[in-house]
Amino acid sequence: MNAVVSWLEHRQIGLYLAAILAAGVVGLTVPGANHLEAAIEPVLALLLFATFLGVPFAAIGKSLRDGRFLAAVGVLNFAVVPVVAYGLSRFVADEPALLFGVLLVLLTPCIDYVIVFAGLAGGASERLLAAAPLLMLAQILLLPLYLLVFIGPEGVAVVEVGPFARAFLLLIAVPLTAAALVQALARRHRSGVVIERTMLGVMVPLMMATLFTVVASQAGAVGDSLGQLLVLVPIYAGFLVVMAAIGIGIARTFRLDVPATRALVFSGATRNSLVVLPLALALPASLSLAPVVVVTQTLVELMGMVIFVRLIPRLVSSQTTKAHPVTKTGK
Repeated sequence: MNAVVSWLEHRQIGLYLAAILAAGVVGLTVPGANHLEAAIEPVLALLLFATFLGVPFAAIGKSLRDGRFLAAVGVLNFAVVPVVAYGLSRFVADEPALLFGVLLVLLTPCIDYVIVFAGLAGGASERLLAAAPLLMLAQILLLPLYLLVFIGPEGVAVVEVGPFARAFLLLIAVPLTAAALVQALARRHRSGVVIERTMLGVMVPLMMATLFTVVASQAGAVGDSLGQLLVLVPIYAGFLVVMAAIGIGIARTFRLDVPATRALVFSGATRNSLVVLPLALALPASLSLAPVVVVTQTLVELMGMVIFVRLIPRLVSSQTTKAHPVTKTGK
């Protein structure tokens, strides 16, 4: 079992790409593949449960006291990102569905697989885990405000707080509570240890299942609208490049250490596409293209994450940050 888990972990990026390619084939060739969208939330909830199990809850308590990191995450995601997102969205300002989808996904910071990818790059995944509930609550409150400013009253009218609150409950509160209970059980009973080991052992397959479900369920719609969606690729790719540079700059301003800097870069670059996809699917017919706008961002971002996992540790190392004082809080 350990040998299998080790094999999966060492090849996980290639396996994720294989899952995306397989999903694309299934989504484009199998009738009714779009019905897989009903499985997105359950699979994602399981993935987050396994992710939360991997970080000791004692570390979360320490990270919540890391005010400097949390402040940096807040400034980057809710002050800097909206400016960048608005600027990039001007390229599709004449297409309401494209505009709405771009803003919906770029204005919402990731709270799920960012933890996985940041960890792969040597980032402080426990700090991102601690920040996840705060990020989710903040985007629930701020997204309608941003849409009001960027799109107008009609942008707010089609967004309901209910789906976001439901996403927070199902994708954050329930998995996080379940993980805490299992960790407490593991300190007293072997059954808890078995659950922990099993879930951590299937992390890679769960990520593959999540990616497969999302891509396969939407691949047909992406294929049908490919001509309209191609303009989004440079927008999303540009967002990754810009946010990586700004993330490093913000980290230096807040004097973060190397793991926290890497985590901050991933937080600023990755978006909440898996969580907002159900919201996009619930939009009216006039914005029916918005879900595939969100999925297009997912595909571009995942390609970017493959590069980031290898590139960010080189850009953010002890040598590159040596001239800047660092903080050890939350370690």
